Amino acid sequence: MLSLWVAFITGLTTGGLSCMAVQGGLLASSLASQIEKEVGVPGKKSKQKRSPHIALPITLFLVAKLIAYTLLGALLGALGSVLQMTPTMRAILQFLIAIFMIGNALRMLNVHPIFRYFSFEPPAAVTRFIRKKSKNQASFFTPIFLGVLTILIPCGITQSMMAGAIATGKPLLGAALMFAFVLGTSPVFFILSYFATKLGSLLEKQLVRVVAVVLLVLGLLSIDTGLNLLGSPYSITKLLQTNTQPQVAEVVPGDATSANVITLNVVNSGYQPSVLQAPANTELTLNLVTKRTTSCSRAFLIPELNISELLKETGTQSVTIPPQPAGKKIAFTCSMGMYTGEIVFN
Repeated sequence: MLSLWVAFITGLTTGGLSCMAVQGGLLASSLASQIEKEVGVPGKKSKQKRSPHIALPITLFLVAKLIAYTLLGALLGALGSVLQMTPTMRAILQFLIAIFMIGNALRMLNVHPIFRYFSFEPPAAVTRFIRKKSKNQASFFTPIFLGVLTILIPCGITQSMMAGAIATGKPLLGAALMFAFVLGTSPVFFILSYFATKLGSLLEKQLVRVVAVVLLVLGLLSIDTGLNLLGSPYSITKLLQTNTQPQVAEVVPGDATSANVITLNVVNSGYQPSVLQAPANTELTLNLVTKRTTSCSRAFLIPELNISELLKETGTQSVTIPPQPAGKKIAFTCSMGMYTGEIVFN
């Protein structure tokens, strides 16, 4: 599925940096005693032994984290099916996520002391327990244990993926979404953790700044997603669409017994055409056509008309649009607010 690929690429490109900035300290603390022991051994032999000794705990940490977040995704998907989230609820959730990510980014950039309240930390008792375990144990249990506990300290990007898992409304899809994202974060997390023992704090400050900028961008994108889910005529996505030449679908006129028919192709990359021209003051039948479509575009929404349809991978599904006045524009989107378009009534 395209949405799973998006989750994986997000983890591979930015999620790993964000997770490392927020959760890297857990793994570093669990490896501290072992690193000190190996660094303290002089000669080349200690350097040769360091790689496999450090690589295995990091791997255990990441595997435990992957399993924990996959199970969490399943629970969040099940929660979403119970909540039956409407587009408005999803939009509000996106706005809340955006506020948190932007506030957290401004905290990391030290813009103002007020943004310190956006720091997300586990309960003090959990923090003390983690530190106690990491100091007193040098076994492989520690990185596994800490890998599981990372679900208590999700970074901003991870929280947006958790919201996406809730929005799926399906345990299996929620688990797959979190699995794809965390799997994507793992290579970056492993590389940064592995070489952190050599680089020390040299790149730490720059890493924080990069993650802060990424969070700012993703925060703005979350706002854009929320606006799309609300059917707002103003969003970054729609602004970009106005600067491109839209494709216009043809209307098949109806007769005395049938409404005008217009066709929208639902593909993996969105909707074609993105702008539909329709006659005003008459009922309209919108045919949604899919052909091996597996992306989130299948979850079709018209927020203003409270229309929500989950389309088949291949087939045609019809939606009735009531008469609209001339000049009216009605936005449609996927359930994640990624792909959008509009119907213009003339």
